[in-house]
Amino acid sequence: MQGAKGDVAFGVGLMVLLMVVTIIYMPIVLPLLLPGVAINPWDIAKSLIVLMLIPLTLGLLFKSHSADSAAHWQPTMNKISSLAMLVLLVVGLGLNISNIISLIGSWGLVALLLFIIGSLLIGMLLGGGNPGVRSVMGLGTAQRNVSAAILVSVQNFSGTSTLPFVLVAAILLLLVLLPAAKRMGAGQPDGIATQTAA
Repeated sequence: MQGAKGDVAFGVGLMVLLMVVTIIYMPIVLPLLLPGVAINPWDIAKSLIVLMLIPLTLGLLFKSHSADSAAHWQPTMNKISSLAMLVLLVVGLGLNISNIISLIGSWGLVALLLFIIGSLLIGMLLGGGNPGVRSVMGLGTAQRNVSAAILVSVQNFSGTSTLPFVLVAAILLLLVLLPAAKRMGAGQPDGIATQTAA
């Protein structure tokens, strides 16, 4: 969001909203989308609550009670989070390389690419006239919640081609959205990143 010089406050609010909605929405909708697969909605919700919602809540509480300490630790925690995601991607790709290679040239990749680009454009259209909000809406809509998808894939679909596909999606998201964010930010003044949606 900052690379696109988008509205950071709006972006943070959107990410929190997406995470909370994902925890409610995914356990309900996923079993409906896969009627032939035995999925326990509570197992999905539990993993999302324990590994995503509780850490988010603790972080927000810590920030509200000690803003200076939170600001001090934020760069370190960002680096740890990014490193953990990078390790997960590298290990996941290494363990699933044969499945990933089989996806190359498939219609699944084409559909995924069209889905990412379409989501980006739809989000930008719904973002309105404010460039800061529009870039956040576009990137937020396209990014979805990859962390939740990886978590659910590992915990509920191990041994299938679901995780390799999600890992490829995560890489495609980076390849599409990072240049898009840079392009969005190129024409915007630096101050827009600190504005609020209001």
